[in-house]
Amino acid sequence: MGNSVTEASGGAAPSRRGSPKPPPAKIWNLSDPPFEGFKPVDDEGWKRSTSDTPIVIDNGSSAMRAGWAFDASPRISMPPLMARYRDRKLNRTFVFTGSDVYADGTARGQSKNLYEPGSNIVNNWDVMEGLLDSVFLKLGVDSENGAVERPIVMTEPVANLGYTRRTMSEILFECYGAPSVAYGIDSLFSYRYNGGQNGLVVSSSYTSTHLIPVIDSKPLLSQASRINWGRYQSAEYLMKLLKLKYPNFPGKISDTQADDLVREHCYVSQDYEHELSQYLDWTGLEDRDHVIQHPFTEQVIVQKTEEELARAAEKRKESGRRLQEQAAKMRLEKLMQKEQELIYYKNLQEQVAGTTKKEAKRLLETNDFDEEGQLERRIRDLDRAIRKAQKKDLGDEGQEDDEPPTFPLLDVPDDQLDEDGLKQKKQQRLQKSNYDARARAKAEKEREKARIAEEERLDNERREKDPERWLGERHAVRQQVIQKLKERERLKADLGNRKSLANQMRMKNIANLASDNPTKKRRRGGGDEDTFGADDADWGVYRTIATGEGSDDEEEEDLNVTLKNIEAQLLRHDPNFTEQSTREAQLDWTKSVMHAFLRGPWPHDPESQREAHQLHLNVERIRVPEVVFQPAMAGLDQAGLAEVAAGILTERLAAHPRQPDVCRDVFLTGGNTLFVGFEERLRAELRAVLPVERELRVRRAGSATLDAWRGAATWAGGDGARRAFVSRAEFLEKGGEYIKEHELGNASG
Repeated sequence: MGNSVTEASGGAAPSRRGSPKPPPAKIWNLSDPPFEGFKPVDDEGWKRSTSDTPIVIDNGSSAMRAGWAFDASPRISMPPLMARYRDRKLNRTFVFTGSDVYADGTARGQSKNLYEPGSNIVNNWDVMEGLLDSVFLKLGVDSENGAVERPIVMTEPVANLGYTRRTMSEILFECYGAPSVAYGIDSLFSYRYNGGQNGLVVSSSYTSTHLIPVIDSKPLLSQASRINWGRYQSAEYLMKLLKLKYPNFPGKISDTQADDLVREHCYVSQDYEHELSQYLDWTGLEDRDHVIQHPFTEQVIVQKTEEELARAAEKRKESGRRLQEQAAKMRLEKLMQKEQELIYYKNLQEQVAGTTKKEAKRLLETNDFDEEGQLERRIRDLDRAIRKAQKKDLGDEGQEDDEPPTFPLLDVPDDQLDEDGLKQKKQQRLQKSNYDARARAKAEKEREKARIAEEERLDNERREKDPERWLGERHAVRQQVIQKLKERERLKADLGNRKSLANQMRMKNIANLASDNPTKKRRRGGGDEDTFGADDADWGVYRTIATGEGSDDEEEEDLNVTLKNIEAQLLRHDPNFTEQSTREAQLDWTKSVMHAFLRGPWPHDPESQREAHQLHLNVERIRVPEVVFQPAMAGLDQAGLAEVAAGILTERLAAHPRQPDVCRDVFLTGGNTLFVGFEERLRAELRAVLPVERELRVRRAGSATLDAWRGAATWAGGDGARRAFVSRAEFLEKGGEYIKEHELGNASG
């Protein structure tokens, strides 16, 4: 297996929906690069072989397999990759083929594939020669003139291009000196190896899916069909789904790792629509959700012992006690100071009352008072402050109702007052303005309370008169408030992305502000006066360029309060609106389908690097393999596998006398058929469209990936294969596209 399993502490015991679940019991790690290590030359087959012993090469899109015709399994299996680069320091050229490209970082970056991505037609002949060089070298081919000098059997896809076959023949005959070459379709070789004669070959491999009817060991290629979907497209589709699911995932997944994820975690659902509708249900989700751990570097967090935490807590308590004592001491000192001032000013008031007017004025001016009324107000203020402080210390902060102030001098004409009187009149006018402003504010609050009470009364009347309409209005207002909150959340998220339109507009506004300022320094005393703020609209720029976390917090808080008030009304008067319907309950991760989709049935810690580097495969496990049955899911304008197979069996072969024999042997081969449930799903869908009396049998190859090579090897070792080989003389006479027809394997049929 490419993926390893990590055992976590604790088991995934069943729990109620509202309670957090324990961490997952199994965590799968991403596979390492598939470097298999150095393989020595295996010349044992060369020593056993004769000039008539064929070399069999299964030229597949995912792996090239090679061996001798007398072998039970291929001796060589490697991905069709090659890397060539020159080391300038060593002045040497290095060539890596197959999985060896993963042994070196430079080679991995320089690696090239034999095929165009998603295709099974050879398009890089330089890589083809490099792979053949490696195959013949590892097989120990050692002839005196450097030629292979052995017949070669090569597999090819259905309806291979004439140019591709011609170029391949030229390389084998002219570059490697092969005495003869034969070609055959890989899936038909697999069918022959598994004893098939009449049936429908379903070959779903790395880049495509083919359906070929076979009658009397001869393929009816004119009735064959192709679906442009295989394991490569499945891995690519999975990567697209994961990128949509985790757009900010910090790691990178390679193509080989994505291929391993498809192979190890996906399976074919027997009832896709029904299973999909229940896949994210809380019950059993811990078993359906597979957690994939990407490599990460955990942040180093110094863990304190319990003794250290206890000492820190005690230290914080001690600091709090000291601060409280200091605050109490400061309040006591201020109170004592105010009491001393009160005693002093009362004594001063007695002295002023018991002396002459001139001496009284001198005493007042000495203590910074213009007249005796100021001294009285100072004594009154000190007495009120002392009583308030004493009540606060006793825990009673209630305030006495002050008597309304009087302003007698405002009714006295100015010509009847001296200079001191005019000053006192001006002070009383200011005091009266302040008192009137407070009174107006208090009256405004009372009017606002009365308005709110009146609105509530009218609202209650509308509710009692037409409750359905009232509930509809409440729900509409609630949706508007929720939409505003979502817009603010989206704006905050966009401002966190440097490439978002909102952030680009913000940076544009900042740049415009910067360009408005002069580049030269301002001189003192004038010139280039900054008039920003003269217009109220200028201050709106701060709201425009504010970051997501600091913008319009008060307005957002008001929206939350409004939403809670509306939901409280709906909870009281709408029987269909429950606690589960509130936005707060919907945002609860234990009730969120989105959380189950992204994080499974477990809580998520956004600060954890481990969880930030985790992928959760749940719905994707059945969605990716389902595409071969429903290609429209991935945007592929083709019919599904079961539909195409049913069309061949019930329409194209409907009048054929061997049609019942074909239905009795639907043969599956290719790596993409190894999904769990693939065979059962195809059998169920074909059974639904075939007549009830028609016998149906669906079987899979003994080895869906190796039987193509084994079939080619057993065919090449038989007596009938000699007639199908194209000799070098025939190649020179008739051209590279010339092939001979043979039983179960010829691309031309």
